[in-house]
Amino acid sequence: MSQEYDFSKGKRGAVAPVMTGKTRITIRLDDEVVAWFRAQVHAAGGGNYQSLINQALREHMRTSAEPLEQTLRRVLREEFRGKTARPGRLRHVALKKRPQRKK
Repeated sequence: MSQEYDFSKGKRGAVAPVMTGKTRITIRLDDEVVAWFRAQVHAAGGGNYQSLINQALREHMRTSAEPLEQTLRRVLREEFRGKTARPGRLRHVALKKRPQRKK
């Protein structure tokens, strides 16, 4: 080990270049949420749980931006997929309005 080192050509900052399109943040999540995402990645055979969280957030952004009618149609399709319901049966279902409470 040398007594003195020459840092005159040294550069300050991160050693690895910062990835574009990503922002490093500190976020506090419940232990059970992180454990669930890690378990999902483990069950899938490996990967990065942080990428899975990012994917879940993107999916939420996509679905929360769609109109209510489109959301209802998507949910109904997902719920009845694989069921032996007659086609067109749900087409005429109407949502009833709740009666207003008197103040």
